[in-house]
Amino acid sequence: MSGAAPLPIALPILAAGGAIVLRHRIPWPRALGLSAIAIHLGLAIAFVFATRTGEVLAVQVGDWPAPFAIALAVDPFSALMLLVASMMVVTCTVFAIATGEDHRPFFYPLVLVLLAGVSGAFITADLFNLFVFFEVMLIASYVLLTMRAGASQVVGGTVYVTTNLLASTIFLLGTGVMYGVTGTVNMAELARVVPRSPGAIFAGALLLVSFGIKASLVPVHGWLPSSYPRATPAVAALFSGLLTKVGVYALFRVYSVVFGGGPGFRTALLVIAAATMLAGVFAAMGAESMRLILSFHIVSQVGYMIMGLGLFGVMGLAGGIFYILHHIVVKTSLFLAAGAVEVHEGTGALNRLGGAARRYPLLAAGFALSAFSLAGLPPFSGFFAKLVLVRSAFASGSYAIAGISILVSFFTLLSMLKIWNAVFWGEPPDRHGDAHSRRAGSVAPGVLLAVVSVVMGLFAQQMFELSRTAAEVLVDTTPYVDAILGGAP
Repeated sequence: MSGAAPLPIALPILAAGGAIVLRHRIPWPRALGLSAIAIHLGLAIAFVFATRTGEVLAVQVGDWPAPFAIALAVDPFSALMLLVASMMVVTCTVFAIATGEDHRPFFYPLVLVLLAGVSGAFITADLFNLFVFFEVMLIASYVLLTMRAGASQVVGGTVYVTTNLLASTIFLLGTGVMYGVTGTVNMAELARVVPRSPGAIFAGALLLVSFGIKASLVPVHGWLPSSYPRATPAVAALFSGLLTKVGVYALFRVYSVVFGGGPGFRTALLVIAAATMLAGVFAAMGAESMRLILSFHIVSQVGYMIMGLGLFGVMGLAGGIFYILHHIVVKTSLFLAAGAVEVHEGTGALNRLGGAARRYPLLAAGFALSAFSLAGLPPFSGFFAKLVLVRSAFASGSYAIAGISILVSFFTLLSMLKIWNAVFWGEPPDRHGDAHSRRAGSVAPGVLLAVVSVVMGLFAQQMFELSRTAAEVLVDTTPYVDAILGGAP
């Protein structure tokens, strides 16, 4: 199975090239895109099964010896991230087909390149190649964000690309300093020595700042609500599930593997996590459109993930990983629900909507399930993910962050009720909705993910076991290092 590690990157890239060549033959780009995404999903499922007991699948590209080759590694954490990424691309692509967004030029090549960049970020074992895959993601996501070419999209795209280029510059600087100090950027090699020199610690701080920007942590979170609501509905849903989570994944991976989870940054991580939770949820309370509220909630919920990293240890990391998986599914479902409302009603502004539950009961039910899960109500997946985090916080004596996380859950529920009362309850406005001929197709993807979130809650024990296995490999990096370096000195 190790030999299949490059396929999640290579397959989408090849399919994207084919879709570009055959772009004038209308069915072919869609057929190639859907086929590649489906195979990617199958590979991700196989990787989860292959790594479910803690195995690490590693390959040296080009058969060069370690540590000189480009190293790729799939461990339980990256396998789970590949799986949820594939699921989100599938559902968002189905939504794009239902709403006609996939007819835009180069839609499928761009989505496939984005998937390749995300996959590469998840399985690379090298800091420089992590930077490369971040840039692949940035290019594809910028074009997707601005492909509607309206003034609003250009403004949002400018904010998005400027902020992410700043983060990339800091990332490249940190990688260069790390190489200058240690002589390597291979994560497994760095894990063997756990860099402790002042230069290496400075480089590590630069890397963590860069990832924090990409993950939209306070105080550098403003780019996300300025850009995501301006994208088309399918693209916004795709971004909500993938992009910031790659930054979070990089924080988990580099802090755990390269720096061994050292206590030096933990207090700062917990403070930033608390500030991110509070800033995001209070901003959401004051927003007046569905997608803007949900965008601020992405910021707030990232705080829970970083809370797990700041607590560290197997329980803290397991809670953070469980929360990442839950959040990707639930947040994408909510954005797809918001997109469906916009498709049918022509707007996402709260003051222009009402009574949608009577017109679209299935959509309302799916939104309610995902909203309850986001707020952390039992028996949904969000409740169990937050429960693990809160128990870990109490066990480590971090009572303040535990209290803040519970308080933020209350305000999250209030902001979800704000959307429900304005959009799905009450009386409809004095206008007729824009009935779409493919209504069921645009509603189904979000409802399907809402059902997935319910299943995750019902099988919370199994989800926690997978998350704990992933956390154990992050805490004890020996299997990861040995799989990549083998007997290399």
